[in-house]
Amino acid sequence: MSEGRIQKALSGFYYVDMGGSEVLTCRARGKFRKEGISPLVGDQVEVRELGNGEGFVEKILPRRNAFTRPAVANIDQLVVIASGAIPRTDPFLIDRVAAIAALKNCEVMVLLNKCDLDPAEDLYEIYHAAGFQVLRVSAETGEGMEALRSLIAGKLSAFTGNSGVGKSSILNALDPEFRLPVGEVSGALGRGRHTTRHVELYRLSCGAEVMDSPGFSSFETEELDLELKRHLPELFREFAPYLDQCRFVGCSHTKEKGCAVLEALKRGEIQRSRHNSYLRLHEELKSLKDWQENKK
Repeated sequence: MSEGRIQKALSGFYYVDMGGSEVLTCRARGKFRKEGISPLVGDQVEVRELGNGEGFVEKILPRRNAFTRPAVANIDQLVVIASGAIPRTDPFLIDRVAAIAALKNCEVMVLLNKCDLDPAEDLYEIYHAAGFQVLRVSAETGEGMEALRSLIAGKLSAFTGNSGVGKSSILNALDPEFRLPVGEVSGALGRGRHTTRHVELYRLSCGAEVMDSPGFSSFETEELDLELKRHLPELFREFAPYLDQCRFVGCSHTKEKGCAVLEALKRGEIQRSRHNSYLRLHEELKSLKDWQENKK
């Protein structure tokens, strides 16, 4: 039995990086399906080699974290690509993904692309004030690329963002060997077409490993679960200093008198955009009941 890491999953086949240049094309054992478990890109696995570059995934080793959609595991950081140009990114999309990542013990970096067209001052201010690592880059001019390489070196990062924001362009700028297809942004609609159809892990010459994944639409209701509902306030990192200062136990931080989070919001210590996203998520999750946990 040998160990490797799943680099790509496509049409029931798992491409397992065994180190060096060897990649095995594997099927998964039927027991995984019976147990309701699916191997994910990023999984460390034990494989049984069959020869001729083929094998079977026999065992999934313990995971650091796992996401349902996109289906990835063992991520060190989520790199959320946003833009102040066309297409302009809605902060709520960033905040929803960031909350899900925080629940799964995954760091978040906000990467503002197309800064040659628009410096995205408002987005920079929101996420810098909230304590995120924020970096401006331009896949077109190369601005910020060296800084980005240093921030992802030695880590496994998943890249995501709304369609047309430049995920594939940034990966191409980081390492031209990728030659990933790049979609065009519709001027009428202000959004792009997804060029990424599946999740794949790439190793960069700078020592980083990255996953290019489909965009924000992939972070759908599978991740909006009871665990997210229970921990939502603490998943907004700038709320942390105030959570134990509210007048009432069980404060929802939405409209209560004596809420320390709302007082901090009034003082400008919490960005209104971030609290608005919290309110939207709180409303989305409100209808989830404890009994639904057993249905998942």
